[in-house]
Amino acid sequence: MSGGEFRLIVLRHGETAWSAARRHTGRTDIPLTEIGEAQARSAGTLLRGVDLSNPLVLSSPRQRALRTAELAGLTGVIVDDDLVEWDYGEYEGLTTPEIQRMSPGWTIWTGAVPEGESAEHVRKRADHVLATVIPELATRDVVLVGHGHFSRALIARWAEFEVVEGRRFFLSTAAVTVLGHDHHARTVLAHNLVAPLDPMEGAPA
Repeated sequence: MSGGEFRLIVLRHGETAWSAARRHTGRTDIPLTEIGEAQARSAGTLLRGVDLSNPLVLSSPRQRALRTAELAGLTGVIVDDDLVEWDYGEYEGLTTPEIQRMSPGWTIWTGAVPEGESAEHVRKRADHVLATVIPELATRDVVLVGHGHFSRALIARWAEFEVVEGRRFFLSTAAVTVLGHDHHARTVLAHNLVAPLDPMEGAPA
């Protein structure tokens, strides 16, 4: 594809109880916290600032992603099963330090995931998502609403790096990354943009 004005926007879901505790959350379908809902609404402010052009919006089927899309004001959302989070297998619900007690030095980017997905399988999923959306970028912006690790893998693959380089693209909850082109080369135009919360959002009732 040649370079153009249209962009690929990556939006991570807002905070959940497990993301706040830094627990690996793949298949487990848990809701946003009150703070996560406030983050999602604030992300909508960022997206309005990006001035999207009749975007195609694709989302993971998990409720935390779909709710984030809704609260961010995205409409016409299409569920794409390829946008689900990395399958953590036996490590679902565990933190990295807990996993490292069993497998010293482990990270999702470099270690094995028993009964879960390999980096190679994640690469194939990410490449399939990109192959689907790249033709759309010829005529409109595209928004992908998903999860932390898989979104980072997507960013790495857009930049034509191996999946392991997703470790270079830390992504906060409800953060926005803008991908595009510069002189026909794929580039990261902006990364990990997080809108400030309204002081009243997420506050105790």
